[in-house]
Amino acid sequence: MGAALAEELLRLDLHDLHVSLGGKMVPFAGYEMAVQYPAGVMKEHLHTRGAAGLFDVSHMGQVILRPKTSYEALALAFEALMPVDVLGVAQGRQRYGLFTNETGGILDDLMFANRGDHIFVVVNAACKAADIAHMQAYLSEDAEVIPVMDRGLLALQGPQAEVALARLVPGVAAMRFMDAAMLPWQGGDLWISRSGYTGEDGFEISVPDAHLRSFAEALLDQPEVMPIGLGARDSLRLEAGLCLYGHDIDTTTSPVEAGLTWAIQKARRAGGARAGGFPGEARILQELAEGPERKRVGLRPEGRAPMREHTDLFTPDATPLGQVTSGGFGPSVNAPIAMGYVAAAFASPGTALEGEVRGKRLPATVAEMPFHPTTYKR
Repeated sequence: MGAALAEELLRLDLHDLHVSLGGKMVPFAGYEMAVQYPAGVMKEHLHTRGAAGLFDVSHMGQVILRPKTSYEALALAFEALMPVDVLGVAQGRQRYGLFTNETGGILDDLMFANRGDHIFVVVNAACKAADIAHMQAYLSEDAEVIPVMDRGLLALQGPQAEVALARLVPGVAAMRFMDAAMLPWQGGDLWISRSGYTGEDGFEISVPDAHLRSFAEALLDQPEVMPIGLGARDSLRLEAGLCLYGHDIDTTTSPVEAGLTWAIQKARRAGGARAGGFPGEARILQELAEGPERKRVGLRPEGRAPMREHTDLFTPDATPLGQVTSGGFGPSVNAPIAMGYVAAAFASPGTALEGEVRGKRLPATVAEMPFHPTTYKR
C-alpha cells in the first residue's frame, strides 16, 4: 500500500494542455511531466536558442516570507541559512541562493526576490517539502512562511522571449537580468523575473491558477514560441554550465567545490560586513581561502560518444579522478559535453583525462564553461 502511494504521480494544472500538444509524459520529481513534444528534443533545444521556448515549471515550490517585525530582521534571519548577502538585494531585484548544512554541503539551490514588504522564494520541486520545513523551523520568529498553492510557474526562454512576452505584457521590455516585477494581465497579477535556466535571455512568470491556461495558450499563440520539454531543458542548462540539484550539487558538495563562489558575496566572506554566521561556515570559508580538494569542471569528450552521469574519470595513467555528474549531447555545440568533479590538481582547462564508457577508457579534455555563450540582458 505504502509503495503504491509513493509511486502515485501528481499532475500539473496544465497536464491536459501538455497532452493535447503531444507531450510525452514521464515521471519527474513526483510529477507527470512532458519530456518532449512531437518536434523532439533536438528541435526544441535549437528553437529555444534561436527563438523562444515555453517551459511549464509549475512543479517547483513558490513561497512567500512575510516579516513579523521588519524586512531587515527577516533578511538577516534568511541570510543566516545561507552564505549569501540577502540584506543587500535591492527592492525589485532577485538573487541566486544556496541553503547549506552544518558540514558545508548544499541542501538546495533557489532564487529569491526582494518584493519590498516580503521575500518571494522559488525552490526545487524534489526539495520543496524539506525546504519549507527548514524555513519554518528556522524563520518562525521573524517570518510567516507561506507556501503559494494557487499559482503556476512558466519559463519563457530564448532571444525572442522579450518580443513574444512584451506583446502580452509590455512592461517586461524595461526589465533587465535578475529584475523582479509584478505586472498586470487580464485582471490578474503576474510575478515576473528576468532570469532562467538555459543561458538565454528570458523570463520566469508566476501566474494565478485562474489565468494559467489562458496565459500559456496566449504565449503559445505567439509565432516565436514553441513548447519545450524536460529533455531540452536539461541539454540547454548543461550547455550553459548550470548545476542540477541532486546531480551536480547535493548535501556532500560545497558551493566552493561546485564553482558557485560567485554566489557568495563579499559581505559574507572573511573580512566582510557580515562574514560567516551560516551553516557550514568553517568548511566554506576555509575552502574559499585555501581551495577545495576537488572541483566541478566542464568536460569535452573526444569523438561522438557521450559521457553520462556516473561515468568514472581517470588520469591517462589510470589513477581514479572523480565522476561525471551530468553529461549528454549538446545540440548547439554539436558535440558531447559533460561536467563532473575531479581532484583539484587536474581541474585546469586543457587537462587530458579519460572516462570509462561501456568498459572502455575514452579520452576527454577539461573545458571552460559555459559550453555555449550566455545571452542574459544585463
